[in-house]
Amino acid sequence: MLKITVTIAILFLFSLSAFSQKANLSGVLKEGSEKTPIYNSVVALLTPKDSILYKFTRSDKDGNFNLKNVKAGNYILMTAHSQYADYVDAITVEEGEKKMGTIALISKINALREVIIKTGSIKIKGDTTSYRASDFKVDANANVEELLKKLPGIQVDKNGTIKAMGETVEKVLVDGEEFFGDDPGMAVKNLRADAVKEVQVFNKKSDQAEFTGIDDGDTKKTINLKLKEDKKKGYFGKVDAANGPLANMDSRYNSNLMFSSFKGKRKLSAFLLNGNTGQDGLDWQDSEKFGARDDISMNMDDDGNVSYEWTGGNTDEEPYVDTQNGFIKNTNAGLQYSNKWNDKQTLNLSPKYNKQIYTNNNSRITQTQVGETQLNNTTSTVSNVNRSNFKLNATYDVKLDSVNSIKFTAKTNFYDTESDEFTNGSTTGGDGLLKNKQEKTFITKSDKESLFASVLFKHKFTKARRTFSANGSWNTLNTDANNFLKSSNESYEGGVFSSRDDVDQNKIGEKTNQNLAVNVNYTEPIGKKFALQFAYQITHNTGESNYLTYDYSDVTGKYDVIVDSLSNQFKQTITTNKPNIKLSYNAKKINYSLGSGFGFTSFDLQDQTLNKEYKRSYTNFFPTANFSYKYKSNSNLRFNYQGATKQPTIDQLQPLRNNQDFFNQTLGNPDLKQSFTNSISISHNTYSILTESHFYQNIFFRTTSNLISYNKDIDPESAKTITTPINTNGNFSGNFYFGYGFKVKKIDLQVNLNPSVSYNKSVLSINSKINNSSTLNSGFSIYLNKSKDKKYEFSLSNRFSNNRNSTSQNDEVKSFNTNNLDLNIGVYFREKWKLSTDYNLNSRQKTTDFQTNLTNQLWNARLQRTFKNDEFTAYILVRDILNQNVGINRYVYENIIGEERNDRLKRYAMIGFTWNFKNKGEKEKQ
Repeated sequence: MLKITVTIAILFLFSLSAFSQKANLSGVLKEGSEKTPIYNSVVALLTPKDSILYKFTRSDKDGNFNLKNVKAGNYILMTAHSQYADYVDAITVEEGEKKMGTIALISKINALREVIIKTGSIKIKGDTTSYRASDFKVDANANVEELLKKLPGIQVDKNGTIKAMGETVEKVLVDGEEFFGDDPGMAVKNLRADAVKEVQVFNKKSDQAEFTGIDDGDTKKTINLKLKEDKKKGYFGKVDAANGPLANMDSRYNSNLMFSSFKGKRKLSAFLLNGNTGQDGLDWQDSEKFGARDDISMNMDDDGNVSYEWTGGNTDEEPYVDTQNGFIKNTNAGLQYSNKWNDKQTLNLSPKYNKQIYTNNNSRITQTQVGETQLNNTTSTVSNVNRSNFKLNATYDVKLDSVNSIKFTAKTNFYDTESDEFTNGSTTGGDGLLKNKQEKTFITKSDKESLFASVLFKHKFTKARRTFSANGSWNTLNTDANNFLKSSNESYEGGVFSSRDDVDQNKIGEKTNQNLAVNVNYTEPIGKKFALQFAYQITHNTGESNYLTYDYSDVTGKYDVIVDSLSNQFKQTITTNKPNIKLSYNAKKINYSLGSGFGFTSFDLQDQTLNKEYKRSYTNFFPTANFSYKYKSNSNLRFNYQGATKQPTIDQLQPLRNNQDFFNQTLGNPDLKQSFTNSISISHNTYSILTESHFYQNIFFRTTSNLISYNKDIDPESAKTITTPINTNGNFSGNFYFGYGFKVKKIDLQVNLNPSVSYNKSVLSINSKINNSSTLNSGFSIYLNKSKDKKYEFSLSNRFSNNRNSTSQNDEVKSFNTNNLDLNIGVYFREKWKLSTDYNLNSRQKTTDFQTNLTNQLWNARLQRTFKNDEFTAYILVRDILNQNVGINRYVYENIIGEERNDRLKRYAMIGFTWNFKNKGEKEKQ
């Protein structure tokens, strides 16, 4: 009895103590403008450490709420109601009664669904998430890329790809304007983090949607960097130089100069990058975004913007350069100038220069299945390339008055390439007997000129959403090539030499392609939510291709004997008229549109050499549909369907044989038809700012009729192949991407999980016999990241994938696995010292065709120290410590499995010094 009494007494005293540390929390919820009570709204308390729900209640008919027996401490107070914006605030609860007073909520209707969340560093307003940059600590003199890595919901991978809330960022703006064109990497790599006041993330609507006010479902994930006011009145920049410490070795060097000057709305930036370690700064491939290649097809969207897509074809005047392999001496320079006057005139000017000197040794082994026959080809190629590129982009936008504007755009690209390739190869059968041998030297000299100009006029009528726009554009691509081909080609029968063909030719090519396009668009509102869009587009494309091939004459000592079978003059004229109508619906949560265009296309092809003319006409149906449902802030579901045609290129149409590779020749086909593609995509994306988690899925399916594919006539005896473009049916592909990212707050660890599956079925023709090829690729990746300011940084990622391929030629399935492990660690000592290292393990499974497991390790390290308030940095770095950097790639497609190896820059060390400078400027007002 005594024990029970004592126990009851202890529990009673404990309950009194606990009760004395609790409080009652009360308040009133009212509509902000009307001051009317808000009934049945959820009022919740969350623990700030992990955002776990602690208590919740609902407001009564008078808007009152009361949370009883709340433990003293810090909490996040949050309200949720279907008709009002969420309210979130950090509060402290002490003993006794805590009255919150009146809390005014914003009506979603009146505030146009604006959601305001206050957490100090992060703010969400409508579709825009804003980060206060000063609250996220980065290294002194860090660039914007390092800042983005610190922001919740944003990831930057080792290749510089930026993802925000699970979506890839396609644009980075500086104070709302483009910075060095539309390359996201230029702004984040070249701007200092301490110059940024705020980072804004949002889905940027298309220019047409922003102008008309009618959402067309076309958005791009965009980051806008708002600069500090004091940074708009001065300058900042960086000088970085590094060199190899040993004079008797093949020295490696890098030198980078960057400078930015801001004065109000005038921005001026410049950069110069020079080195031989493979750093490119500007990706050469970005030049292909406009007019850099001949083997492209041209498309125009509803805004009148011209886009290009690679379609294969004749590329014998342009060598292939893979910047991930080989050895590169690279120089990049650029200037960016933008200014705005009276908020009416905006000028943006961006010239760029790029020069590359490239060398590489490439070896390749391929196995080609031809029925029951297997052909094994081994080649080695030594490449030397010297090329330069100058680009100039300019836009001038003028607001004529409150309802009219006009925009001028001009782009020029100039390319100059000189190269030589030496190739040595042989082909054997499955029995090991030799079928052919080849030695080849190919020397290239080509010049290209690409010009583009457009004018866009926009007019808004008095009635909202009634608009008119007209866009006219012209572009031309001219190519002059002068190439020399020398090759020795031996054929064998039963492994015994049978014949030899020597080639010594000069190939002269001149190609011109011009495109003129006019697009007009009119929108008419139908009530508050519906609108009609009427558009008409006409494009006129002309092309001329003249190829002349000359044999070397021993008599004259010149290349003056024309080869008729390898020479051709060809012209094309393609005209398309495309009327279009679209019905759109725009509401707060749901947007959709349905419509279609009708294309009337006429082809007029003239083979001037053979005096033949090919004429044909097509009528096409271009259906489009898109649907988006935004069920809450930072969460949406999208559906998109599009049907589109693609015309063959002049290289695919021209009946010209390309004999650059004697045993693998190509031939054009003037009977090609245009292809038609149906594309469907479904995507879902949601992001929670409180839990710092994102979740996204994407399903994509595409099927193409009359796909421009290729027929390969392969002689199993000589292994000689003639490839001709043809139209095939039955081609389709699909993929599924899944992403889930979250933060384990107890240990401050960011986790990202990404499984994916893709499938592709392609129809191939071998010796005029149709075969089906299927490829299934599945993978799973995990990414872990953790850091502590001025203490350490840690990230670990692993990517596993499986590739399976089969063809209808036989029942054999080609399958292999690959795995990539990546580890990055950075440790600080006394704040001034930092040691960073990264380790990469690449594993490739052996197969029945390749009986070795391919594994290589890459390990790099860097030690640095900062001086004078972090203005100066000295460092030493070592790349590829284990000396295992080899470019290895295995691939399976159609009836081919192959392995490719390239030279890569191996172990080297450099000592460097960095000076980050800036004007003192005025102190930013807090």
